[in-house]
Amino acid sequence: MLEIKNLSFRYSGGAPLVLRDVSFTLKDGEIGILLAKNGEGKSTLFQTILGLRKPLGGQILFDGQDLLKMNRRERARYVGYVPQEIRFGALSVFDTVLMGRISYFHLRAGREDEEAVRKILSGMEMEEFADRNVLELSGGERQKVAVARALAQEPKLLVFDEPTANLDIANEQLILQEAKKLSRERHISVLTSLHDLNQALTLGDRFFFLRDGVIQVSGGREVFTEKEIKRTFDADVRIMEIEGKKVVIGG
Repeated sequence: MLEIKNLSFRYSGGAPLVLRDVSFTLKDGEIGILLAKNGEGKSTLFQTILGLRKPLGGQILFDGQDLLKMNRRERARYVGYVPQEIRFGALSVFDTVLMGRISYFHLRAGREDEEAVRKILSGMEMEEFADRNVLELSGGERQKVAVARALAQEPKLLVFDEPTANLDIANEQLILQEAKKLSRERHISVLTSLHDLNQALTLGDRFFFLRDGVIQVSGGREVFTEKEIKRTFDADVRIMEIEGKKVVIGG
């Protein structure tokens, strides 16, 4: 279980706090959606969880282990990351995914590492792409490779930063389905940010509304309300039920 406790961050000594006593929990196999306007600290929170920024104070725990006290190699076995803008070298898909195993080997990958990659590619139905140059793939296919590379770390938590940005509708659905599959079948916790409120409502198990550096409210679908959307995004929306499914209209 991921536990964020009283996490605070500022960029410099005299700057205002970007994150202020942020606290929330995410259980194994749950998908958590971080909801906030641009500039409210979403990426900063993710970077802090990933160890790319050092907080002023607070704790980031996974199953009781303090991620802030771990080095990069140790942390990589707990947290995998799929960035919004994916950059690859001119490697095959297999070798790109194998790079996710670096925390498990030193100078050279072993047979166990290669077998782990084959298993991931098979599970994601990507065997046919294994020998292709990753730069020749479509946007959605590259996104799947990024997910596979993160999975090669065997993480307990996957962090997605706007995973559907710049994708067409078909590839958006593909990536969201993959995220749900990982949480349900592998019991991996998933933490992601999404701009599309309907995607968020469909995908999420827990929702964290961030504004002014504070998690204003968190919880299950009961907190996903017109009032909270208004307070977080300054947007007037209606949540309606159509054919048994809740949808967000307007905004």
